[in-house]
Amino acid sequence: MSHRKTLLAASIIAGLWCVSGALYAQDNSQTSSQANQRNSAEQANKEKIKELSTITVTGIRSSAELSLDTKRADNTHVEVVSAEDIGKLPAKNVADTLQRLPGVNISSSSASEGAFDEVDRVSLRGTNPSMTQTTINGHTVATGDWFVLNQVQTVGRSVSFSLLPSEIVSQVVVHKTSEASLLEGGSAGSVDIITRKPLEYAKQFTAEASVGGVYADLPGNVKPQFSGLFNYKSADNTFGALVQAFYEERSLQRDGQEVVGGYNSIPLNGKTYYYPNEIGNALFTQTRKREGGAFDLEWKPTDNLTLNLDGFYSQMKADNFNRNYMLWTSNALGGGGQLTNVQTQGNVITAGNIAGGTGAYGVYDQISRPGAKSKTNYITLTADWKVNDKLSFRGEVGTTHGSGDSPHQDVIELGENVGGSGSWSMNGLGTPINWNEGPVNNNQSTMAPSFGWIFGEQGIHMVDKETWVKGDGELDFDGPLSSVQFGGRYATHTRDSLHDIAQGPNFASAWQNPAAYPGAYSNYPSDFGSQIGANVPGSVWYFTPAQLAQIDAQFANRNPVTRFYWNDIYKVKEKDTALYAQANFDGDRWGGNFGFRYVHTAETINDATTNPDPTASSAVGPITTSAFGPYYWNTIHHSYNKVLPSANLKFDLTDDVIARFAASQTLTRPDYSALAGSVSLDDLTHTGAGGNPGLKPLVSTNFDAALEWYFAPRGLLSGSVYEMSLSNYVNFADVQRVYKDIQASGNAGHDVFATYTVTVPSNTNGNVKGVELTYDQPIGKNWGVETNYTYANARASGGAPLQGTSKNTFNASVYFENDLFNARLAYTYRSSFYDTVSHGANYFQAGVGNLAFSAGYKINDWMSVTFDAMNLNNPKWRYYYQDNNTFGKQPYAFYVNGRQYYFNLRFKF
Repeated sequence: MSHRKTLLAASIIAGLWCVSGALYAQDNSQTSSQANQRNSAEQANKEKIKELSTITVTGIRSSAELSLDTKRADNTHVEVVSAEDIGKLPAKNVADTLQRLPGVNISSSSASEGAFDEVDRVSLRGTNPSMTQTTINGHTVATGDWFVLNQVQTVGRSVSFSLLPSEIVSQVVVHKTSEASLLEGGSAGSVDIITRKPLEYAKQFTAEASVGGVYADLPGNVKPQFSGLFNYKSADNTFGALVQAFYEERSLQRDGQEVVGGYNSIPLNGKTYYYPNEIGNALFTQTRKREGGAFDLEWKPTDNLTLNLDGFYSQMKADNFNRNYMLWTSNALGGGGQLTNVQTQGNVITAGNIAGGTGAYGVYDQISRPGAKSKTNYITLTADWKVNDKLSFRGEVGTTHGSGDSPHQDVIELGENVGGSGSWSMNGLGTPINWNEGPVNNNQSTMAPSFGWIFGEQGIHMVDKETWVKGDGELDFDGPLSSVQFGGRYATHTRDSLHDIAQGPNFASAWQNPAAYPGAYSNYPSDFGSQIGANVPGSVWYFTPAQLAQIDAQFANRNPVTRFYWNDIYKVKEKDTALYAQANFDGDRWGGNFGFRYVHTAETINDATTNPDPTASSAVGPITTSAFGPYYWNTIHHSYNKVLPSANLKFDLTDDVIARFAASQTLTRPDYSALAGSVSLDDLTHTGAGGNPGLKPLVSTNFDAALEWYFAPRGLLSGSVYEMSLSNYVNFADVQRVYKDIQASGNAGHDVFATYTVTVPSNTNGNVKGVELTYDQPIGKNWGVETNYTYANARASGGAPLQGTSKNTFNASVYFENDLFNARLAYTYRSSFYDTVSHGANYFQAGVGNLAFSAGYKINDWMSVTFDAMNLNNPKWRYYYQDNNTFGKQPYAFYVNGRQYYFNLRFKF
């Protein structure tokens, strides 16, 4: 099947090459007068874009015009957002901006942490974020995650946009079709963030600053926001220096409900029914501090040589505190509790009461993560040498480093209300489950540590780093063959997590004695649950982070040898080589390119398993020092090569109508943490997640066609169709594996092994087809409307869903601007999509819409005031399990993050 797809791609590319040849011959017959007219028109268009592209562009309208002109002039299918437009959008990081573009989807989390109020990941055309390559100025950027599970479990190659504030941007270009000259890695496309350059500024000195604050209505407080920029360029425009700094702090509160552990089965009246295992009040609070800066030094020692040294640093400090107070139905029933007042729908017990017995009716997890943070940085040195009017070269060396840290997790898990009572009543997928558990939940008088545990991994430091060298050349020609580009790139990339201490109870301590715990406590907000529409226990008690640190200092075992958790230790190292050649064409009313990119990857994977990996070239062990072992440290080598063809054609059907056609093959390497065999286990539910070192790279055969009508300076009506045929797509599957049950072993005093359902990535095939529609309409001099719609239909082999595919995505915004005032109201909606596998069942995020508003007023030439409102509609994020072989479609989680209001004074000199 993949061979036929390759032949099909080759035949289409060959056809495009023949069309190019025919047009080349036709163009050679043009008179010199026609050629001069064409060149004059092209030069005028380039000069217009160059003029608009300077940093002095101001206003929503002019930046919208720049974005459309840049899109129009490109010989490939791109979407563009310009700097001033970013400044006038309701946008606090780059992803906030991108979500308004056709074919772009966003998510507010990267894995299983649930939804938050800030966009974190970006994906293109109905695919998951790992299939979208994110670059800055054309080079890679390492990333990190602050959430602990994303540091040790399967997340991906996608970049965390929460580390990328919108202030660093000059322009963002979304490439929806591939070129040989583009960095490989984005099967669905790529996002290139272009930063500001000092010699682009119109004035010799420029200074900008923004000072303000953000109010978040759920936590109910105000935090400061600051950004600043200074730029200098010499009078002769041969040297420039730019520095930027930002500090952005804000509070976050998320009210949620989670069904932990999925749905358990129980025999009832001769049939098998399913009920929610644990239903919890999940209260998450956090203070985020994003701080960092950028610099750029540009020097032109001669007219034909430009040197550029630039760097960027961003850190997110993300201390967080998660509490989840749960009705533990399975333990209550397992302890002899009697189930009464049963209501069923299909084979699901939608309502019931439990009372009596000897089991704990509640289980309570409290997790404080002081010091959680993520970081990214890069530094690059670039040289551009124009040898003569026809030949130019570009060289670049760079390095980038990202990290995610969880130095401490202070954790206690407690049983609650032994022999008490509980009840639940389900309300479908749109409304949380009503439940209660008692008799007491507003103080710790009924806590039962003996039914709980002490867990939490310590000292996690995930590293993501890359060093590269690349060289590019371009030889210009007169005629339809306008230039030939060629070049190569070599990079080494390492991702690892090499330290993890999994704490447990110190059995010599009094950790099971309730009297040994602090007597003071705090309580949930009294209105908890009202935001998500749930009738649940209110004012639940909890220990403070300081008390949790005290508890773990007294009762936890953090021995660095016996508690070393090899399951989450891994290292992946890649050596990537790429060579390319690309021919560019510009004819009379047509243009395009055609090329090949050769890619070679050699990877070395290290992971730990309880038995030697039969595919490993070596396996050191057994390692018996850890209580979780024994373990073997495996070394696995893989390598692969791929030639990636690409072709793009653009036709100017009239002065205002453009048609585009493209075909290509693209490659995405498997996620680093998916390759590594790290395994994270839940002893309570006997589930887990792991990796697969045998994964192959995804190769996509892509086709794209677009028709665009530029009917006004800010007006566009366009439609496009696309198809991606995915070979070796990475999906998820459940496997049964036997591991040591640490909690049961500790309680029993000897080793206890159990069968776990472990979710692992696996290769399959898939297909994505879609349609994109865009309508941008200027209304008079001051008003405008921008709308777009994307339809995506995607399936993996056997009809399984593809991760991250929303069938429908819709964006609409209306804006107004005059000389003093501007405002924009924007709405974004994406329909439900498959997220991943959890506890043996697929789980999905339901459709959600988001409303945002921004406004600005120009006080004078150097001062203005801005106001931004995010999540104005207070969106409710809903997730659900789906297992058609058992319980069908049932609630998984509900989250609300509230609204955020930003107010800033901006100064520009």
